[in-house]
Amino acid sequence: MLEFVLLLLACQFLGELVRALTNVPLSGSVIGMALLFFGLVVIRSIPAGLQQVSSTILQHLSLLFVPAAVGVTLHLSLLRDEWLAITAALVGSTVVTVIVTGAVMRLLCGAQKLRIKNRPGSLAQISDPHTLRPEVSQ
Repeated sequence: MLEFVLLLLACQFLGELVRALTNVPLSGSVIGMALLFFGLVVIRSIPAGLQQVSSTILQHLSLLFVPAAVGVTLHLSLLRDEWLAITAALVGSTVVTVIVTGAVMRLLCGAQKLRIKNRPGSLAQISDPHTLRPEVSQ
C-alpha cells in the first residue's frame, strides 16, 4: 500500500516538475493527476492497492479542506474589499456552466435520437407515420 502512496506523490512531484520547467499555466497537481490518468489508461486497469489508497483518501477528503478554510480566514479583509467581484465571478461562472451543460445535453440527446432513428428495425422507424401509410384502395 505504501508504494501506491508513493506513486501518487511521485505523480504530483512530476506534475510540479513539468509545470516548473514549462511554465504551463496549470497547477502541478493537475498535471500530475493527468499523468496518473494517462498511466492508468496505458495499463488499462486500476491496481487494487491504488484503489484502496484512493478510497481511503476520499473518505478523509474533508480534512484536505482545512488549509483552504484557514487561507480564507487569513484573507478576510481581501474578501471584504472584493466581495462584489467575487460574487459576480461566482454567479457568472455558474450561469455559464448551466448554459454550456444544457447545450451539450441538448446536442447529445439529439445525436442519440438520430442514432436510434437510423438503427434498422428501430421503433422510431416503425412508428414513423410516413412508413406506415395504409394502402388506400380505389
